[in-house]
Amino acid sequence: MNTRKGISPVLATVIIIAVTLVIAIGVIGWIMGIWGSFGTTESLQVFPDSNIDTGTNTLTLHVKNTGTASAVIYKVEIVGVETVTSFGTVTTVAISPGVDTTLSITLTGTYTPGTYYTVKIYTQAGNIYTAQVRAQ
Repeated sequence: MNTRKGISPVLATVIIIAVTLVIAIGVIGWIMGIWGSFGTTESLQVFPDSNIDTGTNTLTLHVKNTGTASAVIYKVEIVGVETVTSFGTVTTVAISPGVDTTLSITLTGTYTPGTYYTVKIYTQAGNIYTAQVRAQ
């Protein structure tokens, strides 16, 4: 006579599915940033008062990081005119989450007052932010 007893196959299946769902919810929450900093992102907003001063050859960028991670800018391109890869004495500019700041970048190209130029801002996270900036 066999006196061993175990759980039924139906109950075992329900337990396995429940454990799988709990693990899946935990992994999805971790990836999406609900339980950690892995899901943090940067998000730069370029304000319309950004401009190019043709008298001083200076690009003024008014930006805000609306994301949850620092945005590190390593390159600014004025499409078709020039690319800037250093900002004074530094090669990158970090903008913390929630910070609203103005960047002044010295340019070497020639700009026509009244013309709109496309500016691309490149970050170390691999994002490219595009804005139209007017030369004054």
